[in-house]
Amino acid sequence: MLIHAPCVVSLRWRLEDAQGELIDELAEPIEFFYGGDDLLAKVEEELADQPVGYKARVKLEPDQAFGQYDADLVFFEERAIFPSEVSPGMQFDGPPPGATTPDLRRDAIYTVTEVYDSHVVLDGNHPLAGIALVLDVEVCDVREASAAEIESGSVEDSAFTVLTPPPSGTLLH
Repeated sequence: MLIHAPCVVSLRWRLEDAQGELIDELAEPIEFFYGGDDLLAKVEEELADQPVGYKARVKLEPDQAFGQYDADLVFFEERAIFPSEVSPGMQFDGPPPGATTPDLRRDAIYTVTEVYDSHVVLDGNHPLAGIALVLDVEVCDVREASAAEIESGSVEDSAFTVLTPPPSGTLLH
């Protein structure tokens, strides 16, 4: 079966930055919905009409991956609005309750980057924003998508996410 929308592809990959530093590696295949929101558009373009066993090296500029870094998405909030256990790496879906910074995007995930006695620094950029990437990908399997997967536009029970940054010094998977 060739990759076509909609279907489910099982992939292994190695993701590096443009300098060759390892960011993520999927040693065991993971399923992704092809034709939805599970894969970046340029990756889907590369995989179109390819069979099991296909391998490719995909170079992604920031605009083809997770966007340019936007300094306007980094801001300070008073420490008092956060729970006592707030720490770097914590995330909020939208601005945290009690945020006073005007015009914050409600659809962003904000990551705590620093915690001080008087304030907390939050960043609404994706952890890989502004980074050119190189993805070595291998197609391990292709199957028809289920009706539920087609309806949701994603693979059910996927363990994959690149929204949550890994702890310092670790890979995404």
